[in-house]
Amino acid sequence: MDIPKDALYGIQTMRTVQNLSFSGQLLKNYPEYIVSLAMVKKAATLANQEAGILPPSIGTAILNACDQIIQGNYHDHFIVDIFHGGGGIGTNMNVNEVLANLANESLEGTLGVYTPVHPVEHVNASQSTSDVCHTSIRLAIVRCFERLDHKLTKMHATIEKKSQEFMSVTTISRTCLQDAMRIRLGDAFSGYASVLKRRHISLRESVMSLLTINLGATVIGNGVGASEKYKEVVIEKLRDVSNMDVSKRDNLFDAAQNIDDLAHMSKELSLLATSLIKVAKDLRLLSSGPEAGFAEITLPSVQAGSSFFPGKVNPVIPETMIQSCFQVLGCDRIVQAALEHGELDLNIFEGMAGANILNGLYMLTNTSHSFTELCLKDIAPNEERCTELSNTFIPVIVELKEQMGYSAVSKLIKEHDRKSIKYLLNNGGIDHDTRN
Repeated sequence: MDIPKDALYGIQTMRTVQNLSFSGQLLKNYPEYIVSLAMVKKAATLANQEAGILPPSIGTAILNACDQIIQGNYHDHFIVDIFHGGGGIGTNMNVNEVLANLANESLEGTLGVYTPVHPVEHVNASQSTSDVCHTSIRLAIVRCFERLDHKLTKMHATIEKKSQEFMSVTTISRTCLQDAMRIRLGDAFSGYASVLKRRHISLRESVMSLLTINLGATVIGNGVGASEKYKEVVIEKLRDVSNMDVSKRDNLFDAAQNIDDLAHMSKELSLLATSLIKVAKDLRLLSSGPEAGFAEITLPSVQAGSSFFPGKVNPVIPETMIQSCFQVLGCDRIVQAALEHGELDLNIFEGMAGANILNGLYMLTNTSHSFTELCLKDIAPNEERCTELSNTFIPVIVELKEQMGYSAVSKLIKEHDRKSIKYLLNNGGIDHDTRN
């Protein structure tokens, strides 16, 4: 097979590209995953050196190659489809071949010849695709979550601030989309802040649980192919390389068979997305109008809303958030399917689950930023409209019920139409102490 002469990848990578590509989503577009793979390879190389598996010169060359990838160099050479079949073998070999070629270049070798450094015998020593990709995808998710973590913290602070600002504004609440009692607008927003904080905390906890990994377990969990010394030190090496508090899974056979930790984290991400859909939908409703809708709040105008209606401004930022959350829910369904379809001693769909989690994290990180900066930060109440709605029929009747009792007010409503009752209330025509 012809391979570009300056390519750092090799024939195994090209066969994966040729035979297993379908999505157009390439490994090179997932920098956190590439860096995490290089970190795992570096930790494995350090462990192999300590175990006497690799000659010093070869080990040093591989370590230098890993450092270049970790620094963000040569990512364009990771060209496999992120969703290829084979349990991630294409991903692992893409990394092995790039690192081997970089190492050989530093030793004045020839690209593609794999002398003195071989992609399998040296770069992949004591490892399998199973434990390499299992570990790397979890590190990538944790690293990717850091940005969303920051965005969610800022979003919560922004909503909390708005809640305090709106405490002086009284409007109407609604149940079953029908008028209900008076409510402070700030109290309504406090509910949004509370659910976001709760879902954020739960998501963070599920992400941190991914730091229990199976590196050293090789294919199915028994560690065949790795020396005892390597298995003893490799987790410690990865902890040093990644600066993450990784630890070994209690049952390594379980780690190969089951990806419920990924499924749990994905479900937490989908719960966050579902909650954000509710908040964004509420903002659309509350800002609807401006004359024929609720019009209780005003959203910032970020762009023209229509090519037909002059002056029309649509709630495009909440709608973008809603659509990104739809995508997250779709990604989660794939993760749950990957969990469901694991078979016997190895779940070969783990890579697809992890990549879809990364997709969900990327999308929510982007939309969380725009949702906060272009929408939440500059929401304003329409105080005149809120006051008008808070003095409509049902809120007034609710207050009357507290004075007269449910039965007396029900009888009053049967005997008078709404217009008459409002007239009587406004003109002192109802004895609030009357119970009959």
